[in-house]
Amino acid sequence: MDSATAVQHTQHSDKHSFDTRIIWRTFWVLTAITVFELFIAILYYETDFLPKHILNGVFIIMTLAKAFFIIAEFMHLRHEIKNMIMVLAVPALLFIWFVIAFMGDGVSYRHLRNRYDRYQYEQSKTPVKKAEKPEAKKPGVE
Repeated sequence: MDSATAVQHTQHSDKHSFDTRIIWRTFWVLTAITVFELFIAILYYETDFLPKHILNGVFIIMTLAKAFFIIAEFMHLRHEIKNMIMVLAVPALLFIWFVIAFMGDGVSYRHLRNRYDRYQYEQSKTPVKKAEKPEAKKPGVE
């Protein structure tokens, strides 16, 4: 029995050995995404080929893809059951929605305040006068 237990124990430990192939694959995927982002950024600054808001959208999508790979592999979320993934993913998506909604609400408030606050509107239309420089005092002269 002791030899059978030892053989079974060694087989069990070999089954759960540390696999570096997954880590290297994740490393190369993250490197490829980062190089692609850098290529697009350099190309944008050299040629100005895409509008900036579309480029920002591409960067956000690439950043979310990198976050997915990091969470899936290094936090071992890929190997969990679907319910566990949903318990973590849904609040994260709600938090992202929360931030976007409040940013939009803040911008809307700023525009409404500037449009309907009469004092703010009048002050924004008043031209700014140039300040006159005071004459410099000469040393020793009062």
